[in-house]
Amino acid sequence: MESTPVMFSRGDRADAADQEGTWWASAPHLLDVAAGCKGHATPILHALKQIEGELPVPGNGSTRQLWEFFASVAALDLVAARTLEPHFDAAAILHQADMPCPQATTWGVFAAEAPGQRLEASRFSGQWTLTGIKPWCSLAGELTHALISAHTSQGRQLFMIELGGPETELADSSWVSRGLQDVPSGSLRCMDTPAQPVGEAGWYLERSGFAVGGVGVAACWFGGAVGLFRHLLGTARTREPDQLALAWLGEADRLLASGAAMLERAAELADREQLGPRQAAQTRGEIARICERMIHISGHATGPGPLALDEEHARRVADLSIYIRQHHATRDDAALGRMLLEDRSKEQEPW
Repeated sequence: MESTPVMFSRGDRADAADQEGTWWASAPHLLDVAAGCKGHATPILHALKQIEGELPVPGNGSTRQLWEFFASVAALDLVAARTLEPHFDAAAILHQADMPCPQATTWGVFAAEAPGQRLEASRFSGQWTLTGIKPWCSLAGELTHALISAHTSQGRQLFMIELGGPETELADSSWVSRGLQDVPSGSLRCMDTPAQPVGEAGWYLERSGFAVGGVGVAACWFGGAVGLFRHLLGTARTREPDQLALAWLGEADRLLASGAAMLERAAELADREQLGPRQAAQTRGEIARICERMIHISGHATGPGPLALDEEHARRVADLSIYIRQHHATRDDAALGRMLLEDRSKEQEPW
C-alpha cells in the first residue's frame, strides 16, 4: 500500500512532500512505522514511547494537518491508527486540563459504559482510588497509562491512572474480533487503584474538546476508506474496466471528496473554537456512512478474491468494519435529532 499522505484538499498543495513539511518532527517516522505494522500494535506503541517533546493538539491552528496525519496513518494500517489516536487524544485532554503528558509513556482513553459494569471513585484522606470494572479498555494490557472515567457522588469524572500494577487487571480476555485483532478491548478491573483527577466532575464530557476529539476518530475512519479506494483504483488499472467498474470508481471518488470537505470544514471550525456537538455529529455520521458504502463498493467491484486471498485488503475491510462501530449508527442520528429539537434558538433555523 502506498504511503502517500492523505490531503483533504489535494488541489491546494503541490505535492505530498509539501504536506509532510507541515507536520511536526516525529510525524514522518510514525508514518513509516505504521507502514510496517501489518496489523500489529507493538511497533507503533514502541514508536510512541520514543517521541520527544509535546504532541500537537487540535484546536490550536493546525487541526487539519493533525487529522490529515491520522488519516494518512489509517490509510496504511488501521491498527496503527486505532493505537495512535487515543494516545494523541489523551495528550490533548491533559493539555486542556493544564496537566503534563509524561515522556516515554503510552496512553488510552477509557470512557465507555456498559450494563452490569461500573467503576466507582472514592476519596479518603485526600487520595482518590477506583474500584470496579470498566468496559471497552483497548490495549489495557499493553499501555502504561490511561485516562478513565468513573462515577462519583457528583457525577462522572475523569481520572489518570497507571496500568500494569497489582491494582489493575484484565477482567475479560475474550476478544474474538476478526477486525482490529491486535487491539483487544476487554474490561479492566480496578482494585483500589490510585487515581489523579483530571478536571472536575462532568468536565470531560462538557469541555469543548470533546466534540473535536470525536471528529479526530472520524479522520481515522476516513483514512481506512482511502485505503479501500487505493486498492479499488489499483485493481481497476490492472485490466480494461467496464462501465460498472468505472461507475464504482467514480462513486468512490465522489464519496471521498465529500468526506474530505466535511473534515476540512470541521477542522476550520475547531481552530476557531466553533466546532460544537451538532457539527461533530454530522461529520462523524457522514464519514461512517461513507466508510460503509466504500466497504460495499469494494466488495461488489473486486469480488471475493481479495477478501479471501489478499491479507492486507482483507484485514483492512475487517478492521474498518469494527472501527466504525464506534459510531452508533441510527442511535447517533437520533441524538442529533434531539439536539435540533432541544435548540430553542429562534435567531437561526437549522437550514
